[in-house]
Amino acid sequence: MGARVAVGIDLAGSPARRTGFCVLGPGLRTRTAVLGDDEEIVSAVLACRPAIVGIDAPLALPRGRRSLNARGPPHLRGCDRELLALGIRFFPLTLGPMRTLTARGIALASRLRALGVTVIEAYPGGAQDVLGLPRKGDGERRLRRALLRFGFSGDVARRSLTHDELDAIACAYTGREHLAGRSLVLGTPDEAELVLPRPRKAAPFRPAAPRRR
Repeated sequence: MGARVAVGIDLAGSPARRTGFCVLGPGLRTRTAVLGDDEEIVSAVLACRPAIVGIDAPLALPRGRRSLNARGPPHLRGCDRELLALGIRFFPLTLGPMRTLTARGIALASRLRALGVTVIEAYPGGAQDVLGLPRKGDGERRLRRALLRFGFSGDVARRSLTHDELDAIACAYTGREHLAGRSLVLGTPDEAELVLPRPRKAAPFRPAAPRRR
């Protein structure tokens, strides 16, 4: 594929549920798919030889928390607090099903990094907020139309996509913008970093309701 390719993964908490996958090439050209278990995801990533992979899942625990199974605080990381300061809502990684997603995200990121893949934590809902795009909760058709107006092409223009694929596009775009130096990096390297694309000047920022990642 080449060095300019960015991959986005809208990770499901369980391999039994669908994971959205997007390969973003030049000209915002998208190629998307729905994947399942970790083996399928890793194989798809390696086949693309991407410059970067953005995963929609928490990829690190809060400082001071040794385990997802521990009771009590801390529940938030520095990057999470910065999201709140921006007016971007989310569910804490220690909340119910988020624990399963976090565990899977950390394991997958570790595996990809061990294979030499650059991985960042992305958040499609946050990316959509700062870019002035609707979230999937506003309707998949509305989000798809907004992505087309934004300039995305390829699969998103040829067929209807699942909401997982639509969110994977935002993850891939976040990675591409990060490579280009047009990103907002929340948090710190010694705890956790979460990446958002920088807002476009004309994008009306609109905070959204909380969602599970």
